[in-house]
Amino acid sequence: MKVSEIVEKLGLTVYSGRKGLNREITGGYVSDLLSDVMGNAKDGDIWITLQIHQNVMAIASLKDLAAVILVNGLEPQENTMRHSEDENIPILGSSLPTFELAGQLHQILNP
Repeated sequence: MKVSEIVEKLGLTVYSGRKGLNREITGGYVSDLLSDVMGNAKDGDIWITLQIHQNVMAIASLKDLAAVILVNGLEPQENTMRHSEDENIPILGSSLPTFELAGQLHQILNP
């Protein structure tokens, strides 16, 4: 499934990285601990987090993640969005809490 399809199905806000909306999603990962994501997320995953700083994009790029979703109505910092544009990795947003968003994403990716 493409990132753009997840945006539509979950009603997500696209903050940056629009060039990456056609990327394929192979799975999902939920964590706010950067070292955990670095050690356990897989290429093509979509990452759910509440972290908004530019280190998020460093990890997303390193792991070749499909996109990052921020929860609880959080918005990325300016430098995070610039990094997202450079890497073509979308930063998306939702007002939902992590648990609820993760459950909905899981249902979409694993029908």
